[in-house]
Amino acid sequence: MSKNQSISFHISGMHCASCASNIQRKLRKIDGVSEANVNYANEQAVVTYDEYRVNKADITQAVSEVGYSARLDSKADTDIAEIERTEELSDLKLKLMVSGVLSAILMASMIPGLPKIFHDPRVLWILATPVQFWAGKRFYHGAWSGIKNFSANMDTLVAMGTSAAYFFSAFVVLFEKWLLSQGLEAHVYFEASAAIITFILLGKYLEIRAKAKTSTAIKELLNLQAKSARIKQKGVWVEVPLEDVIVGDVLQVKPGEKVPVDGKVLAGESSVDEAMVTGESFPVSKSMGDTVIGSTINQSGIIEIKATKVGNDTMLAMIISLVQKAQGSRPPIQALVDTVASYFVPVVITLSIVTLGAWWFFGPEPKLLMSLVSMINVLIIACPCALGLATPTSLMVGIGRGAQNGILIKDAQVLEIANKIKAVAFDKTGTLTQGKPEVQSSEYAKAETQKKIDAAVLAVESLSHHPLAHALVNFVSTRSKEIPKVSSFKDHAGKGVSAKVGKDTVLIGTLSFLQVEKIKIDSKLQTSAEQWQSQALSVAHVAMNEKHVGAYGIADTLRESSVEVISTLKELGITPVMVTGDNAQTANAIAKELDITEVKSQVLPADKEELIRELRKEHGVVAMVGDGINDAPALAAADVSIAMGGGTDVAIESAAITLLRSDIALVPTAITLSKKTITNIRQNLFWAFAYNVLLIPVAMGVLYPFTGIILNPIMAGAAMAFSSVSVVTNALRLRSAKLL
Repeated sequence: MSKNQSISFHISGMHCASCASNIQRKLRKIDGVSEANVNYANEQAVVTYDEYRVNKADITQAVSEVGYSARLDSKADTDIAEIERTEELSDLKLKLMVSGVLSAILMASMIPGLPKIFHDPRVLWILATPVQFWAGKRFYHGAWSGIKNFSANMDTLVAMGTSAAYFFSAFVVLFEKWLLSQGLEAHVYFEASAAIITFILLGKYLEIRAKAKTSTAIKELLNLQAKSARIKQKGVWVEVPLEDVIVGDVLQVKPGEKVPVDGKVLAGESSVDEAMVTGESFPVSKSMGDTVIGSTINQSGIIEIKATKVGNDTMLAMIISLVQKAQGSRPPIQALVDTVASYFVPVVITLSIVTLGAWWFFGPEPKLLMSLVSMINVLIIACPCALGLATPTSLMVGIGRGAQNGILIKDAQVLEIANKIKAVAFDKTGTLTQGKPEVQSSEYAKAETQKKIDAAVLAVESLSHHPLAHALVNFVSTRSKEIPKVSSFKDHAGKGVSAKVGKDTVLIGTLSFLQVEKIKIDSKLQTSAEQWQSQALSVAHVAMNEKHVGAYGIADTLRESSVEVISTLKELGITPVMVTGDNAQTANAIAKELDITEVKSQVLPADKEELIRELRKEHGVVAMVGDGINDAPALAAADVSIAMGGGTDVAIESAAITLLRSDIALVPTAITLSKKTITNIRQNLFWAFAYNVLLIPVAMGVLYPFTGIILNPIMAGAAMAFSSVSVVTNALRLRSAKLL
């Protein structure tokens, strides 16, 4: 017996991507954990585990054993991260100021002609010590944590490199005369160790500041939440903290106020600005019976609502949770990075030792100094921060940008797959069309039977949930108030419905449905139906007691953006496909308006899944756009499932990508976002790999035989800091990238 559960939480104390890898390996070793991903960029971990075999204390202990802290209080995740980031920036700022001043004085020792005190090795030692052990304490702490767990990280490299420079220099101060007597140059590198630490701290400071900007989407969503609510208690409106509201409470919302929780309107009319949650630019009218989303803004009238979802169950809370999990997930491209990172630090340490030996045995005099400097260069310049930041920072910004535009991306893997989409299948009703069909025409075999037929249609279709059924009910209810008793109601998926109305047997549905049921088709009704179909109307036929007695022509108008969306997809090299249960004539008429050449008509709901598989064989990677509920099998079969969410939690959970407002204009926007995000990741990875591939050999001294140039350790530290900052800065470009 097992029950998998997924939890997202904050981890404190990570300094680099290797820290994240070490924690991740530890979590995956827990018996009962099926998956664990740790994201250094947003300091979040996502763990999937069997709750019958693992508890939260096991997870907390595992993280603690590696030297870090797990914060499993999900409500406080973002607040903790923000507080810790602020505290870390404040601490870094102080250490930067002090180490910056001390390093500047130390580096001044390299300038000839200054007073003797600036060149006194003992003074330099005193100045370098607080930089090494106070400002650089974090590197020793991280290195020791790695050693305890038989692993290595960025801190290991920095601690080894700067310690080598510092302690060699201290040795020179203490044994200067002996070194000189041995014919060795008594040179100190206090300025190098101090400057390296200062540069790396500066890079870390800039990196954290930049990383803070990558999480603005989550912060903006959190800032949307109302702080209090006005509830009715004993007939009186009382202001209470938001956390005191429970499901069933009646709340009052005045113009200009935020809707406190998800709910249903009980009284009043208003328009609500839902842009901050769904991305919908126009206010949405609300009246009795309509649903409202927590944290949206009431604009015009006073409304009373009944709370239906509170706390972590609200739509906004679900969005925040899903965005956090998506930002912490890993696309397939990250697998290469993880593999490289797992070997990177041990390889670098090995290379530094090889460099030390090569210079010692084959290098020019002074061999000791040259070998030491080259080893330090390799350790410092090869810090894997840029490599570890390359993918997660782009994902954080890209997924956050999507959330701000009403595009909820459930998993990072989807971004990489969406980048390869070759065809998009659209379920016609509610996606390409408004999803609010209306009866445009009606025809009866005998005029005198109209009233009886309308009454039967009203009674039967009132029990159906199909969009066309609602159109029929709305139409006939204006002509018939009588609702006869219905029995033996049956829904024939994709075909129609049947029932007994009083003593009459009634069938309502497609022409083929009536033909299968051996109903003789009335020629006059068939002619009218064919004419309506040529005008892109769907037709509902009615049979009563095995006679074809009526027909209704129903139109579902196209969305304003449909034509432009289809055109944009074609420009992107993507084939649009329309999937519908309509007959071929009606389907082709609608497709002609949209300029869609590939049409799949008369497709039953049960056949959509197989159709998606056929499209995949024909085109390659296929996306399916549907309502997220009725099209669940087809959405599951598609490589990328896109749900027209309409703000429902069911739709949010059912698809890999949910469009929080029902606007298909977001489909090409989502695809473009995925392409730009993956391109950004590849740019970051290229420069991160190129940085190490090019500069590690330089640090080892490959240029020395040809140019006589050997890299200064100070420049190595500066280059390492710059590489991390450049990767994060490149990722931030996604915040302003044009998405169509």
